[in-house]
Amino acid sequence: MEDLDEIYRRHAATVYKFLLSLCHDTHMAEELTQETFYQAVRSIHRFDGSCQVSTWLCQIAKHLFYQQLRKTHREEPLPEEETALPPLPSAEEEVLDQSGRLDLLRRVHDLPEPSREVVYLRSFGGLSFREIGEVLGRTETWARVTFYRCKERLKTGGDNDEK
Repeated sequence: MEDLDEIYRRHAATVYKFLLSLCHDTHMAEELTQETFYQAVRSIHRFDGSCQVSTWLCQIAKHLFYQQLRKTHREEPLPEEETALPPLPSAEEEVLDQSGRLDLLRRVHDLPEPSREVVYLRSFGGLSFREIGEVLGRTETWARVTFYRCKERLKTGGDNDEK
């Protein structure tokens, strides 16, 4: 097992980007990254080497993120002044925009695992193919090919499964 300082240096950015892809909040991602490494130190004796360290850390991070979601139902208060509200799009624009986004998200959600996770990590998390490969315990090339196939599948609406 590597030295804990070295593990932090090598994997902190990957864990942070992974968490940022889940929560879309830099402050929360930073806090959860720190908590991830704290929990990793506390449970280092349970790491059996059956997966890569980055995969183990991202599993801890995902667990902590879901734990955080259960604790706080994120509801933001409405602004007190009406002038603080941004101008709203027309009802037609809003419906078209929402239906297109929802359709795409439904199609992404219908992708088989781990393809779905590759798309989430790349598109919403901004992770590199190398980082995706590390997180999922695969190669950079596998992540790149999987993402390309998913992208083509989403464009064409095809139903072919990739492995």
